[in-house]
Amino acid sequence: MARFTLRSVAGKVGLIAVLLLGGCGMLPEQIDETAGWNAQKLYSEAKASMSEGGYDRAIQLFEKLEARYPYGRYAQQAQLEAAYAYYKSGESALALAAADRFIKLHPNHPHVDYAYYLKGLVNFNEDLGLLAGLANQDLSERDPKGARDAFDSFRELVTRFPESRYAEDSRQRMQYLVNSLAQHEVHVARYYYNRGAYVAAINRAQAAVLNFPEAPANEEALFLLIKSYDALGMAELRDDSERVMRTNFPDSAYFKGGAQDDRPWWQLW
Repeated sequence: MARFTLRSVAGKVGLIAVLLLGGCGMLPEQIDETAGWNAQKLYSEAKASMSEGGYDRAIQLFEKLEARYPYGRYAQQAQLEAAYAYYKSGESALALAAADRFIKLHPNHPHVDYAYYLKGLVNFNEDLGLLAGLANQDLSERDPKGARDAFDSFRELVTRFPESRYAEDSRQRMQYLVNSLAQHEVHVARYYYNRGAYVAAINRAQAAVLNFPEAPANEEALFLLIKSYDALGMAELRDDSERVMRTNFPDSAYFKGGAQDDRPWWQLW
């Protein structure tokens, strides 16, 4: 009985020692399943995780691949794939950083056009629906930086790689962004006009006309210029704006006005 008790005590002491050693970090670390994997194996497993939606695991594998095998085509491709995985996992800032890093390190890579396209996509989807939700937001406070950054990335892509497989989609997205950015400027111009801040309204309406000359929103931008100049008593600039508007939008509904009376057409609205 005494021997059994001593043995039990010794076992408990040993268990306590093991627990203490574990708390001090002296136990062996968890086995890394990827130990011994070559670059191809790491890449294949990361791609498989991506296809199943396991973007976090894919990112970890791509990072291990680059750390262990920093040279060669698998490492380069892993950098680009990791940028996409960050994007799909909602890590926009990390996706942009990874794409920028790839462009800097591999400016002549055959797939560098995709890095520009991905940058555009990240910012495009960050700011998708530029005008959505404005009903609950002060129009003058919304920052369209994401849309501008997306436009710049798409523009660089179509300029540098006009034959890229991503060029046509980029052009379509650029057109959407042009219309959205112009509409944003017009919304802000209207915001200022309705509050009697006519100079500020003129500045924002002019920004729409000058920066986005082909945008449909410029019909209202020119109308706001006419109204603002008229409110400030600047007849010459008002008339110049009217001539531009009649040239570009000859069938504008604004010219039809409301009920006819002796007032100028722009005062009927």
